[in-house]
Amino acid sequence: MSKEKLNILFAAAEVVPFAKTGGLADVSGALPKAIKELGHDIIVVMPRYYKIDKSKLTKLPSPLGVPMGDMGELWAGVYTTTLPNSEVPIYFIDHEEYFGRHGLYEDEKGGFKDNDKRFIFFSKAALQLCKMLNFAPDVIHANDWHTAAMPLLSKTMFYEDFLNAKSVLTIHNLQHQGNFDKGLMNVMEVGWEHFNSYEFESYNRVNLLKGAIAHADAITTVSKKYAQEIQTAEFGFGLEKHIRSHSHKLFGILNGVDYDEWSPAVDEYLVKKYDVRKFSGKKACKKDVQTHFHLEARDDIAIIGFVGRFAEQKGIGLIAGVLEGVLDLDVQVVMLGTGEKWAEDFFSEIAYRRPNFALHIGYSDALAHKIEAGSDMFLMPSIFEPCGLNQIYSLSYGTLPIVRAAGGLDDTIVNFNELEKKGNGFKFYDATNEALYHTVFWAIETYYHNPKAFVSMQKSAMKEHFGWDEAAKEYIDVYNSLIN
Repeated sequence: MSKEKLNILFAAAEVVPFAKTGGLADVSGALPKAIKELGHDIIVVMPRYYKIDKSKLTKLPSPLGVPMGDMGELWAGVYTTTLPNSEVPIYFIDHEEYFGRHGLYEDEKGGFKDNDKRFIFFSKAALQLCKMLNFAPDVIHANDWHTAAMPLLSKTMFYEDFLNAKSVLTIHNLQHQGNFDKGLMNVMEVGWEHFNSYEFESYNRVNLLKGAIAHADAITTVSKKYAQEIQTAEFGFGLEKHIRSHSHKLFGILNGVDYDEWSPAVDEYLVKKYDVRKFSGKKACKKDVQTHFHLEARDDIAIIGFVGRFAEQKGIGLIAGVLEGVLDLDVQVVMLGTGEKWAEDFFSEIAYRRPNFALHIGYSDALAHKIEAGSDMFLMPSIFEPCGLNQIYSLSYGTLPIVRAAGGLDDTIVNFNELEKKGNGFKFYDATNEALYHTVFWAIETYYHNPKAFVSMQKSAMKEHFGWDEAAKEYIDVYNSLIN
């Protein structure tokens, strides 16, 4: 029998809108609200980074003592507010030495040398906070390596305080595992007996994510396909065998998106709103993109958009390998993003030469929305993609994704079937320039020579729904399965 009302501690290193470097922040800002709407009590805890203005927060009167092994007890302040447009309380752990910096995990010199201690401190502080608030969680939900010590901490050092709590670990990106010097075991205070090849030890170092996979009562990933992929050598980053041995407690739950923000019917950034019934606004959005980027104003030309990090994971090398050939076709390409310097320089040089290619280096929320709405197709050839959100945004805007069939991209995009005239995008499988080029060519050919099918796909795409309401129900099912 399911428990009607659960108490959930949700701990994450980044939460929208307070701090973000990736998809973890989007999930952490949206999933707790959807869980709350299902009638459960949930609190969110994150660090109070330097960039988060504490003058807009409420400070709790009592400081928080955090035991740190050989380092003794350190102290933290606690601030609070609620997640925007919700009643979900969010608490900020304030410790100047660890979090009073401009970056979350790194600065211009690279990763912070004390990231191990920073996030063990945060993990312990989140558990200590529950004691201070007299909040007894049924579920402790940890996210990625930053909070990966929490499942074992709750069963060892904090055992008496969390006797009835179950732990869930969500892996948002397996590439980042939290590998540190083995002396971290003394700071964790969980006992050196856990430093072995079945738990935290990896090449004589501590691997926090590996330990969490062993000790969490359940593991989730952000798509069903990614849950399968991380058990393979191609996507497992060295942990595939370890994950396979714990696959009995592994669940893939696709991320949702916030349709209050990503819908052309309500999007305040668009020059003209539109929906599946009144589709003409998309032409105005297309012209707006062409005007912004100083491209030739043609409503009959295919526009392909890209918004994302210039990183190898995102397939930026594949894009670089085919871009010149794609630009020889009757097409306009617009890119928004920042990342590896070689890529920024490479695309800048092409933008200087080619009148049908436009580039904005950096990030602009407004421009991201405009590109989603004004493009006919959206390019997302990721080498791996745990879930991906931009392809789901694209569906909402009637912009057909061109994707590699990896992770959540494969789960959400239905390849165009020319015989049945069905699908919501275009997929390729091999991570090669040839496969990407031929798929882009296929999409452009469909746009020009099979416009009826293309428009039909656009309208099918806009009817898709990947809301957080469904994802939240799946998380509650996982929580209840542990408690029962």
